[in-house]
Amino acid sequence: MITRSKLVEQLRDSQIRSQHKWSPLVIFSPKPNLSSWIDVGVAVFWLIVLIILVTSSYMTLYLRHYWLSFIIICLSISIPIRLRISRQTIARKKDRRLLLPLSM
Repeated sequence: MITRSKLVEQLRDSQIRSQHKWSPLVIFSPKPNLSSWIDVGVAVFWLIVLIILVTSSYMTLYLRHYWLSFIIICLSISIPIRLRISRQTIARKKDRRLLLPLSM
């Protein structure tokens, strides 16, 4: 059974998570909130991968390999889109999980 103290604790936890200093890194994280150092590490990893892909696409454009550059640019665009989709699905699942006990 959900008590008032549990709801207050969940609200306090969500407010603490929303006040983290890593908010620009949320773009590169598959989770909606960066709650641990592992989440920050994953976000930094995807940031580094994206930087490597962008610089390699510039290098392939400079070397006039246009098809390879096009493929790399498409891949580097798809990474943030895929991360955003995964953040949205996780947020939807979390919302559904929180709404279930209150409707009962």
